[in-house]
Amino acid sequence: MSTASRTPVLDLFRLEGKTALVTGASSGLGRSMALALAEAGADVLAVGLDDLDQVAQEVRDLGVDCSTHETDLSVLTPDTAARLISWARDELAQPTILVNNAGIIRRGPALETSPSDWSAVLDVNLTAPFLLSQAFARGILAAGQAPASIINIASINAFQGGMEVPAYAASKHGLLGLTRALANEWTPHGIRVNAVAPGYMDTDFTRAHRENAERAQNMLRRIPANSWGRPEDLAGAVVFLASDAAAYVSGAALAIDGGWLSR
Repeated sequence: MSTASRTPVLDLFRLEGKTALVTGASSGLGRSMALALAEAGADVLAVGLDDLDQVAQEVRDLGVDCSTHETDLSVLTPDTAARLISWARDELAQPTILVNNAGIIRRGPALETSPSDWSAVLDVNLTAPFLLSQAFARGILAAGQAPASIINIASINAFQGGMEVPAYAASKHGLLGLTRALANEWTPHGIRVNAVAPGYMDTDFTRAHRENAERAQNMLRRIPANSWGRPEDLAGAVVFLASDAAAYVSGAALAIDGGWLSR
């Protein structure tokens, strides 16, 4: 192939003209990924339960547009998911990138896990991504705006059981399975579906681990990188999977874990 007809490799990662919807965007991993997508050129629709003003200003400071929507994904229904996509389209444009990042965790032994805790975790971590992905895909197909990309934020607990997080582990295993199932169905229609599996990151999710000195030390010994991950460590992965650089990538799960799963 002539190099004259080839897109320069760095240009494949550019997201100008695209719009990304990111859930759980107010802080932590979601905020970092929203900023990464914005820095690559995408307009951002920031969705979350908490105040989104700060991340919206940070996104706008990068020279792109940002709209925010505060919503409780634990009570998402097919109708409210469809309305969320409709809001996104009216605010900026039909999003062609969806990052299903919002998640919760309930810690405790399996014998003490209540049905309400079980349901709460699966509602946010698994059901909401499915319903939002459905509404997103319907919007893409109706508007004829493929190619598009869905990025589900799974976890290393999608590959292992963890300790005393039964609902969380089940939800992340399920999200990985959903990623592969949707990739099988939707990739032929131009909608790629992939997952990012973060390891132990320096966020509120791992606060209990990091504040227990003995446990923290034992965990760090197992991580080849010998450090907790930072939210910024997901930036390259999410931009890659959202971009044309990953045009032939679907149904994949990319672990960002400092080598944890290799031990």
